Amino acid sequence: MRSLATAARTGFARGGIELRHTFTTVADLWTYLLPALLLLGTVFLMRDATVPGTDISLGARTLPSAFGMGIAFAGLITVAATLVTDREDGTLLRAKATPNGMSGYLVGKIVLVGGMTLVGFVLQIVPGVFLVDGLHVGAGGWLTLLWLVPLGFVATMPLGAVIGSLIDNPRTMGVVMAPLVGLIAISGVFYPIGAMPGWLQGVAQLFPVYWLGLGMRSVFLPDALTAAELGHSWRHLETAGVLALWAVAGLTLAPVVLRRMARRESGSAVAARREKALQRPG
Repeated sequence: MRSLATAARTGFARGGIELRHTFTTVADLWTYLLPALLLLGTVFLMRDATVPGTDISLGARTLPSAFGMGIAFAGLITVAATLVTDREDGTLLRAKATPNGMSGYLVGKIVLVGGMTLVGFVLQIVPGVFLVDGLHVGAGGWLTLLWLVPLGFVATMPLGAVIGSLIDNPRTMGVVMAPLVGLIAISGVFYPIGAMPGWLQGVAQLFPVYWLGLGMRSVFLPDALTAAELGHSWRHLETAGVLALWAVAGLTLAPVVLRRMARRESGSAVAARREKALQRPG
């Protein structure tokens, strides 16, 4: 128990240091600003459009949906990319070589990714409320956030770790990005899912992106907008149920895959990946 507490403290400290470091480099600052600028630009262009059958701005509907998309993106892609990069530069091997190093490493990544997601959320919501009308969070909305955000991370971060364990270099992350972009397109983030063919609606509802977007819309938008949702309801029970199923699947699979990956890590494996990277053109 004491060793786990030490690993947790070490992980929190490490995650905090890595998070602060992201505020000191241009590349990391750009990863905060670019998604916010793209989203706010998209919302601004939607300012005169309304959700079909309502007088609610399409931009007001899109902004909360994008918050949910951001959680999914952070849990799946950011976690996977971080794990892949840390394998290639030897960070993961060094964590493996220290007592409770892997536990501290994972706690640190949770702190890092959660903190980055929170910063991105603030950069989007603060100017967003000035660009669109109709966003409001009531008492029920705050209660929804208390279970939706943690459950969203638990449903996606273990899966991100699994993806990162299966990819051996950062340059193949595009293989993961392409399906995720397609999934976002059919998940009702930028336009109501009800306008899509029934089979696409069914596919979208199998994955966390749709449910996180729906949950966030229920937090920030009036109940009148359920007219544009499937079943004319925010479907909180279904949201919690689907995310919980993904969480169980991820938490069951991730430890097995991560242990297998860690066993394969060695100094020679890291050296081989570095040599291969140096031989690539450009």
